[in-house]
Amino acid sequence: MQRRLSRSLIVSFALSAVYAASSHAETVELNRGAMLSNSCAACHGTDGNSPGAIPSIRGKSAEFIETAMVEFSQGKRPGTVMNRHASGYTDEEIRLIAEFFSTRP
Repeated sequence: MQRRLSRSLIVSFALSAVYAASSHAETVELNRGAMLSNSCAACHGTDGNSPGAIPSIRGKSAEFIETAMVEFSQGKRPGTVMNRHASGYTDEEIRLIAEFFSTRP
């Protein structure tokens, strides 16, 4: 009986550690996306809610934002400054930025 209890506790602790590590990784990615998105605020507004003529990106789908940024970076989508901005990010950074703005309510 005690042996079963010990195994159950070990399994419970192991599962808790895996969950905590995965949750931490998601938080780090979200925080990194938030940090990367700070450079977007000058034109698109804080949290992507544009105060003027520049399109708001807050709440757009991650797929939409990621596709647009990749197209800008590859010169497939015309833009004024977005082509230069987007080409400065890696694919991973673009994904993180897109996920960040898509989660803004």
